[in-house]
Amino acid sequence: MNNDFPIGVFDSGVGGLSVLKHLVRIMPNERYIYLGDTARVPYGNKSPETVQQYSQQCAQFLLSHQVKVVIIACNTASAVALEAVRQISPVPVIGVIQPSAEAALRATKNGTIGIIGTRATVGSNAYAHEIQTLTTTEHINVVGQACPLFVPLAEEGWIAHPATRAIAEEYMKPLKAENVDTLVLGCTHYPLLTETLQLAMPGVTLIDPGEHAAEVTRRVLTTKHALAHTQEIPSTRIDYYVTDIPATFPQVAKQFLGFDVPMPLLVSIEQLGRL
Repeated sequence: MNNDFPIGVFDSGVGGLSVLKHLVRIMPNERYIYLGDTARVPYGNKSPETVQQYSQQCAQFLLSHQVKVVIIACNTASAVALEAVRQISPVPVIGVIQPSAEAALRATKNGTIGIIGTRATVGSNAYAHEIQTLTTTEHINVVGQACPLFVPLAEEGWIAHPATRAIAEEYMKPLKAENVDTLVLGCTHYPLLTETLQLAMPGVTLIDPGEHAAEVTRRVLTTKHALAHTQEIPSTRIDYYVTDIPATFPQVAKQFLGFDVPMPLLVSIEQLGRL
């Protein structure tokens, strides 16, 4: 593993840029390759076998660019395709579910953890299963709440819009009723709504999976003595690829990353299928 090899990140769309944001913040000297499978988004309504196939193709693309670690910045793919990607990868593969489940268990004081996400993510019970796997106590209560309107609101840029605040209040009612004290943002778009969610859930600890996946990545690379030695401006060391170019990509990407982003390069589904 070469220290100066890039870190690879893939997601079913652009939401995984929220994970990339934390990676860049925590490891600013690294090079990054980001792949958004925007032609086949969302993964949440696909069968596990299809998600595994798509995820392996995305990972193969990143591996063809000699990445030193693969980050699955997608909740659905992390839930059903993590092991499938690890089977084909000669480098470490890190998902977003286990790191945030561990963080939620560290943060909770009353043992009641909320999970918000798409219907597919909440319905899969992936977070609940991971949390129960990681703990031996019987006093952990996991409460799921699907919030399907949050993704279009975030992509529309309605971060602090009154409508978004009203919808957040409505979605959070069942979680408040269960006395949730820790809330996992189980969709990569949701960190954009952090301020709105904190207002709706005062005093509750919010868990951003991207932050904890980035911390795990740094620990893995540190253990392997594989952190980069270069010192350059992070925004110039990121290559963006998508399987379909959304016209709004630069605007949406800037919302996630906080700096200007160029139009991404196109990699066709046919190219992915040949890898």
